[in-house]
Amino acid sequence: MKKTLFTGCGTALITPFKNGEIDMNALHRLIDLQLEAGIDAIIANGTTGEPSTMTDEEWATVLKTVVDQVKGRIPVVAGTGGNSTAAVIRKARLAREIGADAQLCVTPYYNKTTQAGLLAHYQAIAKDGSLPVIVYNVPSRTGLNVLPETLAALAKEENIIAVKEASANMIQIMDMMRLCADDIDFYSGSDELTAPMMALGGKGVISVLSNIAPVQMRQMTHGRIENAVKMNLEFMPLIHALFRQTSPCPVKAAAQMMGLCSDEVRLPLIPLNESEKAALKADMEKAGLVC
Repeated sequence: MKKTLFTGCGTALITPFKNGEIDMNALHRLIDLQLEAGIDAIIANGTTGEPSTMTDEEWATVLKTVVDQVKGRIPVVAGTGGNSTAAVIRKARLAREIGADAQLCVTPYYNKTTQAGLLAHYQAIAKDGSLPVIVYNVPSRTGLNVLPETLAALAKEENIIAVKEASANMIQIMDMMRLCADDIDFYSGSDELTAPMMALGGKGVISVLSNIAPVQMRQMTHGRIENAVKMNLEFMPLIHALFRQTSPCPVKAAAQMMGLCSDEVRLPLIPLNESEKAALKADMEKAGLVC
């Protein structure tokens, strides 16, 4: 039986930028907010953190900042995924040196491979042994879907410990859980499916919403499933609002409204326009996050 990395809510942390640089003061504030809320894990440089537009030095700086500030109190997961297996392995080795506890690997995108290629990709990463692997399946963003049979084969690998499942296909997710049995843990990769996946036996969620509502998301993922369902339904309008435009643009706009950081993103992403911000603010007000 593999050891569970965390149970509850892990935050897919945004990377705050200011005038083209990482805003280190804001990054420290964001990490403090998560720790004070009692969040269960932090994912640094996941896709929400915009690593595809960061230099290698920036990537390492963000991860080291999170590791140093967390001080071992909760797991830190490094986003290492990409469309080069060799590059993923290099990042995983660096993440291990910096002090990460695990790695989150999104499926290769654009040069999307076959299911056999996915097996070979993740097996190579796992066999390198640098860090435990969380497979990240998000076909809406990558154009590549991990099929249940493929995940079941990967789940047999000792170093593949979990999956962040964001296909939003509950039938597929149930087939995955059936085939994988207890070989790996499941985390929802979609805030809107947090409670349904927990009801099926998932360990929790890797969340975008928890950047701005960490206390609420922790409450949702701890305690009775009836409470999780109630909270999940109440937050649905805001969750929809956070994905109306390409993530993380909306959640960064929300963080700016809360005084946490700038809404700056890097091209080709652009900030929300004023009408989009107004609509988002209305949903945040209804959720009680801003006045």
